Amino acid sequence: QVQLVESGGGLVQAGGSLRLSCAASGLTFSTYAMGWFRQVPGKERELVAAINYGGSATYYPDSVKGRFTISRDNAKNTVYLQMNSLKPEDTAVYYCAAGRSIIVVTTAHRYNYWGQGTQVTVSS
Repeated sequence: QVQLVESGGGLVQAGGSLRLSCAASGLTFSTYAMGWFRQVPGKERELVAAINYGGSATYYPDSVKGRFTISRDNAKNTVYLQMNSLKPEDTAVYYCAAGRSIIVVTTAHRYNYWGQGTQVTVSS
């Protein structure tokens, strides 16, 4: 059974930083592309970072480019999201996802497994 478990969310002031982690089990982690998404009530889930199976390629939308960094440790079956210079508009539930692909995956429907999410709240 595949499990993705996020951790590291919380409350932070604007300008602060958080590091999210996502521990994967039940799959051959090193063969999956990974992504981080976020969602606020009433809006579609939004991709904020993606990484290929080996960690050599990444993708960020303009909204987070230069502030967020995705990385992975295949030996630990874990993907990370370092979030710096946080803004109130970054407030959301953040989800990690795994997709059966060796390349970066940028569309939600191509991800096969999802975590339960972790809340990130940025106060102004």
